[in-house]
Amino acid sequence: MNYGYLAYTDIPEDAVHVLPLGAVEPHGPHAPLVTDTLISLGICHRAAERLEGEIPVLVLPPVHYGVTRYAAGFKGTVSIREETLRSLVTEIAESVGTLVLVNSHFEPEQVQTLRSTGLPLLDLTRRRSAERLTEEFRSGSCHAGRYETSLVLADRPELVHAERMAALEERHVDMPAAIGAGRTDFLAMGMEQAYCGAPAEASAEEGNETFETLTTMLVELVREVAA
Repeated sequence: MNYGYLAYTDIPEDAVHVLPLGAVEPHGPHAPLVTDTLISLGICHRAAERLEGEIPVLVLPPVHYGVTRYAAGFKGTVSIREETLRSLVTEIAESVGTLVLVNSHFEPEQVQTLRSTGLPLLDLTRRRSAERLTEEFRSGSCHAGRYETSLVLADRPELVHAERMAALEERHVDMPAAIGAGRTDFLAMGMEQAYCGAPAEASAEEGNETFETLTTMLVELVREVAA
């Protein structure tokens, strides 16, 4: 299942490869910088397990770095250019063959770049996908909030600072509307601690439920690609 752990002789010829994508950027004072990548990895691993015996799925080593300029005012941010991301993803596809992109970093420039590759993409920003997810996600106020923090708690709870999380007040920021209004950084959006939403309400239980939905969505996409 983990591509990088295999010997080359064990790679099946007809596998569907899934590439977890994310970013290195602040997710509040409570969650890890690689929150987005961890979420993508969790989706990929669960989908591969669910499809075992039906479709061979290999989870490629993740691409941690993404286009992430909105967090530039905070320590910990590492951003790459759109051209770099596009080249990296397309060249990986040329190397492995059948490839599905799994992205959990929703900065518009990241999403647009991945769409421009023409590769199959689990695109959670599409309305039909967002409607299947949580109320907070649909609200657009979900950076390091209840939605994302719950997912990290489900897989890597040791990376979440529980006391800090519990002390954070809910902060509603409609990020899509703010971006549409020309606010292109967290500080301008009123996210002084690099989060919005309600992280204190996060739970591993909600994270596991959300992972079930996300996994179903990726399984559906992999089946379409394999067919």
